[in-house]
Amino acid sequence: MNDIDIAKSVQKKEILEITRELDIDDDLVESYGKYKAKIKFNDILNSKNGKLVLVTAINPTPFGEGKTTISIGLLDGLRYMKQNAIAVLREPSLGPVFGFKGGATGGGYSQVVPMEDINIHFTGDIHAITTANNLICAAVDNHIYQGNELGIKKVTFKRCLDINDRALRDNFNITAASEVMTIFGLSNDLQELKENLGNIIVGYTEEGKAVYARDLNIEGSLAVILKDAINPNIVQTLENNPVLIHGGPFANVSIGCNSIIATKLGLKLSDIVITEAGFGSDLGAEKFFDIKCRKAGIKPDCVVLVCTIKALKYNGGVESDFQTENVDAVHKGLPNLNVHIENMQKFNSNVIVCLNKYDTDTMEEIDVVRQCCKCYNVPFVISDSYSKGGVGSVVLAKEVLDTLEKENEFKYLYDEFDSIEDKIDKICKEIYHAGNVEYSDLAQAKLQLIKNLELTHLPVCISKTQYSISDDPKVLGYPEGHTMHVRDIEIYNGAGFVTVLMGKTLTMPGLPKKPNYEKIDIDDNLEIVGLS
Repeated sequence: MNDIDIAKSVQKKEILEITRELDIDDDLVESYGKYKAKIKFNDILNSKNGKLVLVTAINPTPFGEGKTTISIGLLDGLRYMKQNAIAVLREPSLGPVFGFKGGATGGGYSQVVPMEDINIHFTGDIHAITTANNLICAAVDNHIYQGNELGIKKVTFKRCLDINDRALRDNFNITAASEVMTIFGLSNDLQELKENLGNIIVGYTEEGKAVYARDLNIEGSLAVILKDAINPNIVQTLENNPVLIHGGPFANVSIGCNSIIATKLGLKLSDIVITEAGFGSDLGAEKFFDIKCRKAGIKPDCVVLVCTIKALKYNGGVESDFQTENVDAVHKGLPNLNVHIENMQKFNSNVIVCLNKYDTDTMEEIDVVRQCCKCYNVPFVISDSYSKGGVGSVVLAKEVLDTLEKENEFKYLYDEFDSIEDKIDKICKEIYHAGNVEYSDLAQAKLQLIKNLELTHLPVCISKTQYSISDDPKVLGYPEGHTMHVRDIEIYNGAGFVTVLMGKTLTMPGLPKKPNYEKIDIDDNLEIVGLS
């Protein structure tokens, strides 16, 4: 059976059964049908704080490495062992769902349901974010049309849409890459969300003075649009275990993790929270540590680094036959695992390597990875949650429980008061292992603008390819001494960071030659087919 058929075959619990098991009062639950709901998080106040497990991965390949599958499997494995655990994940964007991914709710017997709803529209959060973003643009245009009292000379804020559309690339972001999405993810409550939205820089005057969204008296209306979206969504796994899904920023151009609100709610509701950071650890995990953890005042107690034999073969030069045993290719691909282990140990002392197992993996290939992990003195475990659900992830769950009992040293990569150049330099040299950083004339001018606006204290969000630790998607493995190219810098003042654009990464992706929308349909029984 494919993913959607598996998801339809299981017996779901009504969502109130799930929330009652978490001791959430029914009055705090707003149901969206039988199987999904929002939780009024502000009214859940207690002193409890669980432990936080971050799931990340090596650089992604065309096959997918399965962070979400492993995250869900780990939750099911922990709950199988009678642990009070919850997972907190991002919401899928329609862009990848209809483009190249086809869905983002896990796979096989390690999924969250109702997967059709979660992948398409869900509770409307992303649509609300899109509307709020575009109301800002409409307000700017209207202000200029009505006389431009603020003297806006240059507009810098873009419209957004939650669909990949190459034709809109110059003036649009995809919603998952928008500043409003990131503000949504990095705000602690509705009042802070309102304030942060007001802090968005929408443009500049002739003299170079910043014009803010609050100057348009719009932040109240934006908060009204997002007042329901700000409440986290709750669903369940195939094994009826609780999952919060909230926020959906991309990791190659944004922070790549779920909302602070959902993470903090999870920590209040359970003893162990499993969350994930998008794409490879060089993008998602670094931003999770240096931006989200710093902003939220949290830290992960354990990091699970996911890899696959297919991905290692890909990094070892294999182009087509990934099912035939090829121990030599696994050896050649190991440097990509090595660089991610080394990077994660710079932030966090408790690192576990988890192999997302495929049926075609052989023991000889797996032993290559096991021996590599021994050299780094990090635990190595195999998860078969895709095929077996929670039972297939019990070994990983046991290793996580053991690791959570250990002391954990956590630190940021850079200091808040380092200059923007120093922050970029540290990320490029420590995490991307570059030899130097080159700035375009435009980027140099933006650095000066940041100094003029006295925003050098902001953290840095790197926008680059996810396929390599460099800014060149074709350079696989563990490149060293290369040059990173900063082509532009955008000030996300509302979100509280600056975005550094490297290489050719775009904030509005296009559709692939064979998009997934060709596979998705609705049958005569009004059942969705083709999602995966």
